[in-house]
Amino acid sequence: ALLMMKDKILEKSKELFLNLGFKSVTMDEIASSLGVSKKTIYKYFKNKTELVAAVTNYMFDTVSCGIDGICELKMNPIDEIFSIKRLVMEHLKDEKSSPQYQLQKYYPKIYSSLKQKQFLVMQGCVIDNLKKGIEDELYRDSIDVEFISRIYFNGMIGIKDKDMFPLNNYSMKTLMNYYLEYHLRGICTDKGINQ
Repeated sequence: ALLMMKDKILEKSKELFLNLGFKSVTMDEIASSLGVSKKTIYKYFKNKTELVAAVTNYMFDTVSCGIDGICELKMNPIDEIFSIKRLVMEHLKDEKSSPQYQLQKYYPKIYSSLKQKQFLVMQGCVIDNLKKGIEDELYRDSIDVEFISRIYFNGMIGIKDKDMFPLNNYSMKTLMNYYLEYHLRGICTDKGINQ
């Protein structure tokens, strides 16, 4: 039961943070939506910052695991990119509050360590995807794989910037679709584009 309570707190906090933002949600709100006392939460997490760190790691691990699973399927590189996009969208489906933005603003340390971890995971995955695409003649063989993998990651982070892309003008889903089209048209051969 011990482990279960901790997982329940993580799951519920994740849902609230994604819906309402990391800054906006209080420990009181988390406790009452779980039907437990605040003391119960403090038994597992010393303070809110510790909880935020645990939730972001929990989300990161879940998504990484899913991405690894997709990469193991060794599907066509273009399909793989879209499958990963779907997976990420599923996990961030309630991203109404621009959680990344709040994380960056109010928990900069957690944000930068998360960004570093994301980069390392994505980097490997994207480089493999690019190499496979070149092999299959879906991507141009003249592209600089290291450069594209970094610019791709940078763009992924960039489209989540609320000042640059206000969510009342674009939904996250639309932004992701536009971005992937932009990315693929930049690197695809004719064969890749027609696919």
